[in-house]
Amino acid sequence: MSADGQDRSHWFDDEAGPVVRPYAMTRGRTTSAAQHRLDLIAVVVTEPYADDPEDDPTLSPEHVDIVRLCRDSSSTVAELAAGLDLPIGVVRVLVGDLVDGEFVHVNRPVPPAELPDESILRDVINGLRAL
Repeated sequence: MSADGQDRSHWFDDEAGPVVRPYAMTRGRTTSAAQHRLDLIAVVVTEPYADDPEDDPTLSPEHVDIVRLCRDSSSTVAELAAGLDLPIGVVRVLVGDLVDGEFVHVNRPVPPAELPDESILRDVINGLRAL
């Protein structure tokens, strides 16, 4: 008990469990080499030839969880953050580590400027209907 009569032996919230600060999961880093490619809707896919992440002592449990989730089905960065209950910034750094380690790769969405013009698609559809 502390001087004010409160029990300070609990360093965690009973409902939430132990608290780990986000900077501890990323070893204090806020960016990674691959960060510029990791927007919220970027799709993270497990590399088919990747080694088992649990055998790599440099990876944290969060890294292993990301690979496991992506092995079941590819996920966006936003879905991973929601599924793991982690901040987006932390997930971006962790996914960047996994890209560097060749455990996963990222498929970026097509930028709107590179999508075909809607009028061209309409013309193609009308041409197919005319056949």
